Amino acid sequence: MTVTSVLRSEWAKVHTVHAPLISLACVLLTTVGISALACATYSPDDAADDFDPVFYSFFGLSFGQLAALCFGVLVVTGEYKGGALSISLAAVPRRGLLYGCKLAVIGGLGLTVGLVTGFASFLGGQALLGDRGVGLGEEGALRAALGCGLYLGLIAVLAAGVATLLRGPVAALGLLIPVLTFVQPVLGATSAVYDVTRFLPDAAGQSILHATPEQGLGPWTGLAVLALWTAALAVAGWSALERRDA
Repeated sequence: MTVTSVLRSEWAKVHTVHAPLISLACVLLTTVGISALACATYSPDDAADDFDPVFYSFFGLSFGQLAALCFGVLVVTGEYKGGALSISLAAVPRRGLLYGCKLAVIGGLGLTVGLVTGFASFLGGQALLGDRGVGLGEEGALRAALGCGLYLGLIAVLAAGVATLLRGPVAALGLLIPVLTFVQPVLGATSAVYDVTRFLPDAAGQSILHATPEQGLGPWTGLAVLALWTAALAVAGWSALERRDA
């Protein structure tokens, strides 16, 4: 089979199943909704001296990324039910081709929804911030909106790699959710631990959402760290798929 035909089949698998599509919708609705709520209830009296209006408009991303994780995991693990993966491998014996096209579809959809989410969160959030709001011309604003899309696309692919490695949705999400949502916010409060946790996928990737770099980890450097995590886990998933029986 050609790359085009495999991409079409992988796209068909996604858009004909409700759960992955609902997850994608939740990425947009959760991120934009919680960000809007945070910006609408923001009080200038509570603002710190280093208040970053650009980053504040992505307040809901930490919640929306959970849906992106679910999307990547569900697309992969759905094929481990009822022997569906065996059917896919019978149609596409080249496992690398099948896996690569699956990741391309997951990443492409994550990026597309992420870009819509990024611009909707930023524009809506800045409008609700009133006098403290800024426009896309502000330093780092356009980069942050685009970076939101890149971040969510990479996170979805990272989740797919872990799901391929672990095979089950419970195991994959049981690992991903604590690592990507709890470790850095909880353990990164102290400077000694922060020097390590800032290189975790979520903390590093979200550097691109800041108008100014945080503590030496620049926006593109942080995104590159996330990309390296994603590539490493995608390769680990591919290696597991090549070795194991369907």
